[in-house]
Amino acid sequence: YHVWEHKYYPQFYFRTSELKVGYVKGEPIGKDDAVSFATYKGPTKSTHTALMFTKGKLAGLTRFDFRDMDAWFEEDQPIYQHPKDPYKRIDILPSTRKITVKVKDAVVAESSMNMFLFETMLRTRYYMPKTAVCVSMLVLRLAKSSPRTASKYHYDKLTGLEKVNWQYTTPSLKTTVCPYKGVADYYNLSVDGHEIKDVIWWYRHPTRESALIEGMVCFYNEKVDVYIDDVKEEL
Repeated sequence: YHVWEHKYYPQFYFRTSELKVGYVKGEPIGKDDAVSFATYKGPTKSTHTALMFTKGKLAGLTRFDFRDMDAWFEEDQPIYQHPKDPYKRIDILPSTRKITVKVKDAVVAESSMNMFLFETMLRTRYYMPKTAVCVSMLVLRLAKSSPRTASKYHYDKLTGLEKVNWQYTTPSLKTTVCPYKGVADYYNLSVDGHEIKDVIWWYRHPTRESALIEGMVCFYNEKVDVYIDDVKEEL
């Protein structure tokens, strides 16, 4: 079952009677004994943060903390960070409309080979080829798991990056996870001595539904000035 505990995304709830692992009911939460902590024991591991509901609209259901599980799957497809909203969708459309990104009137990126990403209830995001960015203004932020340092990062497959000042790049542990798009790495942007942290992100290996944005970069519209066909986007 999908249960919305807040407006942003649901959580998975399961019929307690259908769970195939053993459980030990713990102390009740609250005065009405409607919900209790429960320990569920699998063949090799256990979790102590499950919630078992015995009264009210959720009676007979159990909720597991998403972060406590080794992995989650919808059918055979792994999902990350939190359950997907079944009423939310992503559309990615190619566009030749010119996108220009400016900071303090300085053009930091410009492209007419873009992907527009439309996500339910969120503003449009504009993904651009990395070659569209004035990379001498970038401060690379790499994922913790990457064995490479920023100064040795390879762009062999890219073109138009002949004037990169790699001495301005620094490694970072910054990453975020989206169940619809995957794991994102980030860049800082430095213009005339002014640094804007985590303003650019990109997906090295996006999920299948977001494969069209693989390797492309996107700017936080809220932190830079974005022009669409030379018309400034209104926030």
